This record gives sequence, structure tokens and C-alpha cells, in this order.
Amino acid sequence: MANVRTKQAQEPLLQPRSYWRWSKRDFFPEPSFESFSSYRAAVSNTCSRLKDRLLHRTTETTELVHLRRESGHDMNRCLTWWDLIWLSFGAVVGTSVFTITGQEAHDHAGPAIVLSYAISGFSAMLSVFCYTEFAVEIPIAGGSFSYLRIELGDFIAFTAAGNLILEAIIGTAAVGRSWSSYFASLLTNDTDYLRIRVNFLPKGFDLLDPVAFFVIVLTNAIAISGTKRTSVLNWIGCILSLMVIVFIIVMGIVCGDVSNLNPYFPNGEKGVFEAAAIVYMSYVGFDMVATMAEETKQPSRDIPIGLVGSMSMITVIYCLMGLSLTMLQKYTEIDRNAAFSIAFGKIGMNWAKYLVGICALKGMTSSLLVMSLGQARYITQIARAHMIPPWFALVHPKSGTPIYATLLITITGSVITFFTSLHVLSSVFSISTLSIFMLIAIALLVRRYYIREVTEKEDLIKFITFLSLVIGSSIGFTILWNMNRRGWIEYSVAALIWSVGNLGMTLLPKQRVPKVWGVPMVPWLPSLSIVVNLFLIGSLGMVAFFRFFVCTALMLLYYFFVGLHATYDVACSINSCE
Repeated sequence: MANVRTKQAQEPLLQPRSYWRWSKRDFFPEPSFESFSSYRAAVSNTCSRLKDRLLHRTTETTELVHLRRESGHDMNRCLTWWDLIWLSFGAVVGTSVFTITGQEAHDHAGPAIVLSYAISGFSAMLSVFCYTEFAVEIPIAGGSFSYLRIELGDFIAFTAAGNLILEAIIGTAAVGRSWSSYFASLLTNDTDYLRIRVNFLPKGFDLLDPVAFFVIVLTNAIAISGTKRTSVLNWIGCILSLMVIVFIIVMGIVCGDVSNLNPYFPNGEKGVFEAAAIVYMSYVGFDMVATMAEETKQPSRDIPIGLVGSMSMITVIYCLMGLSLTMLQKYTEIDRNAAFSIAFGKIGMNWAKYLVGICALKGMTSSLLVMSLGQARYITQIARAHMIPPWFALVHPKSGTPIYATLLITITGSVITFFTSLHVLSSVFSISTLSIFMLIAIALLVRRYYIREVTEKEDLIKFITFLSLVIGSSIGFTILWNMNRRGWIEYSVAALIWSVGNLGMTLLPKQRVPKVWGVPMVPWLPSLSIVVNLFLIGSLGMVAFFRFFVCTALMLLYYFFVGLHATYDVACSINSCE
């Protein structure tokens, strides 16, 4: 016994590795990158590895258990349904409602902007249902990335991952730039008042913005300090913001004139739907909350309450704000750029300009906070899968937050916002968010109707056929609308094909039933989400499509030379294959 103790005493103790590390094996630990010869061998097998990745679908166990080990430490489970409601509110309710409402009421919908918000809210709720079921069943930080990887495979998930990272960086920079403009507008009429002009830089990059830079750094520093602390600051600010919004609604309705609501449909149903397609972007942001599932105390209870409850509240608020504005002013007289400020000025409440500005600043600050949390979680799970270096997946043992992932957003977003004007950032807004919403709906249908090695081949062929009918008819509907074809026969044919596809799926046996919470009326509601998101994608300009395809092409180059081989090695290590 004494000899054993002496031997144990002489053995060196394994010291835990420091969090602050950056060796080669922290960035590229995979066998394919051990040496140049191993990398050359990996590249020579690109075709066979690509075939493996195209057909590979990961498992829930891999995402929930194996990949989480890459972070070194667990994130803190500290969020409740109360936190999730206000995180969703903070992510969604920013400046859009103050700018887009007046623009669309004036240009398209008129007083029926209320219906436009209701339609868009219903459409967003369809996506919320799909996200909620996934988040309850698979409570992991990766959100849509993990859901797509499990149901649709590695390749599609990587395409989504690349666009998620790009959107995170560009979105953060754009909100930071908007924050600076709004703050300057409270001080003077010049939105560039706080920016520094540098004449030798090209146009669009010649206005340096230290305020936007500082705001992004500050909000991300708060997010790094702790999830619960960030959530508390967010919900306190959101409640104050909600009080201001309620005041705006009440004053608008009390001081407004019902006669301003006539005519209610100045541009008919076309104007209502055109406005709905645009105001839908006011609802984007809830997907960030799904990435917080890993830090939620009781995901099966808290996530449905948080996501569905917040989106219901937000839809009601948006509709009431639209009603308030169109009662204050005739829709033809609404100012497209500063609708609420000008409308209150017409009734002698010029100070409301500052109230609206402060509320908008608060909304953007909350958006930055929640974006910092959500986007870092996306990047954490993407790094856990080794699609980007796993160094970004490390979670700090004390704060319980992914500091490196947050720093990636902080550094890139703050540098871009320091140099780049808002109109340049806006021009690169992509179709990726809507594409991911559509893919999540497809993934949910796949989840319900197909389980590998369980579903009969005949049922699988039928399911693919019926799903193709739904997607094809949805594309046809979108093409007809964008070609300005308004004949009922064409739309009836598209609707008939869409209905046949759904009826076919209804008759197929469901392979999986949600354990706790599930989307109702499957396959109808997910199929409706596919239609809505494809329709909204079709309403975007060519610039968005050009950016999407160019960026996707660049991402594929990275995938073929780096991501493909890293993920292949990880899959082999998990499956113990050679």
C-alpha cells in the first residue's frame, strides 16, 4: 500500500488548461491538419468526403452530448420564461416599428396597416411554432444550425451557418450605425453630426463612427459578463420601453380622429399584402431566443411561454401602434421618415420627438444586447461542430459565457461599423434569415415523417413527392405574384397542388410525435410557413439575391478546403471509424 501511495505521489498531476490559450491544436486539432502531407491527403479525398457529408445527418445525442464537450465548461442554466419573453421583446422591438409603420401606411396599406401587421404577425407565429418545437426537443445553443444539421444534413447546415455568421456581423454593424444616427438626431438635425469625415477614403467608408464603435463594444462587454446579468438589464429596459410605447398608443387613440381611418383600404388587398411583406421584417429576431435553450432552466415549459407569449404580445403592440398613427393623421399626410414624431407635432406635442427617439435608442440597445447573446451561441455551436475553429466554442468557467465567440462578433462588427455607412450595410442584407425560416419548416416536416432506418422506403418516396408538391406550388405562387398575374385560375391551380401535397402527407404515418410541445395542425401550418417565407423571399430585390449567391460561393470555397475535412474528422472520431 505504501509503495502504491509513493508511486501515486510521484506521478505528475494533470493541470487543467487555461481558458486563455491559442495554440495550433486549439484552432486545428483535426488529423487532416496535423501536417502538410496529411492535409494534402485529405484534399485528395475531397470527393469521397463530400459525398459522405452530403448524405450525413447528425444525431441529437451528438449535438446535445458529444459536441458540448468541445466547450470545456457548461453554460449556466439561469433563464426562465420571464427572461425569454423580454429577450424576445428586446430582440424584435427595435426601430423598425417607428420607421416602417409610417412608410407603409403612407405608400401601400393606409389605415389597413393594422391588418398588415396582423398578417405578418401570424406569419411570424408559424415560424415561432416550428422553432419552439425544435428548441423544446433539442435544447442546444446552436438553434437553427443544429436543427438543420440533424434533419437536413451537414451541407445545408453549413450553408446556413455561413450566412448566420455573416448576418451576425453585418446586423451588429448596421444596428450600431443606426444607434449613432438616432442619438445625433436628438442633438441636431444632422445625423452625421457625431461622425468624422476622412476625405481620402472612398465614399461610403469615409465617415468614421466612434459612437457606434463604442456602443457595440459596451453591449458585447455586458453580454460577456454573464447571461443572467444581461437578461436582467434587458427586461428592466424593455419594461420602461413598453411603458413609453403604451403612452404613445393611448395618446394617439385618445387624441386621434376616427374619420382619418376612411378609406380603410385605399389600395385594396394588394396594398395590404405588399405592406405585410415589408413590415414582416419588424418581427425578425425571435430566432435569437431559441439559441438560449441551453441556458434555460426548464426548456419544455419556459421556451413555449417565452417565444409564443412574446410574439403574441408584440403582434398586439404593433397593430395598436399602426391604429394610433393612422388615427392621428390621414394616411396621405403621414411623414414617411419620422411618422410618429411629426404626427404628435401636429397636435402640439413636439416633445414627443424626444420620447420616440429615446424609445428607439432603447430598442436598438436591447437589440444589440440580445444579438450579442444569440449570435455568440450560434457561433459556439458552429465551432463545436468544427465548421470553424473549435477555439471559438470555449466557455469561460466563471462567467459561463462563450467569450471568444462574442469577441468575434465584437471585433468584426465594431470595425465594420466604424468605417461603413448604413446604406452600404443595408445593401448587403441577405435572404438568409427568410431562407432559414423556410428550411426550419421543411426540417420540421422531415422530423415528423422520416426517421433513418425506420421509415419504409415506399413511405419516404411518397413523403418526398408530397413535400415537393408543397414547395413547388409555393414557388409557383411567388412567381405568379411577382409577375403581377392576378387571375384567380392560376392561383387556384397553385393552391390545389399545395393542398394535394398536404393531404398526401396527412395520410402518411407520422414517425415521431413530440414528447412535450409540438406544432399543431401538421403538415398544414409548417407548409403555410414555407409559402409565406418563399413569398417574402420573392419580394426582395436582386441585390439581396446577388449578395446571397456571391457569399455562398465564397463560403463553399472555405468548406471544400477547410470545413469539410474538419467535420469529417470529427464525425469519424465520434463514430470511431477509420
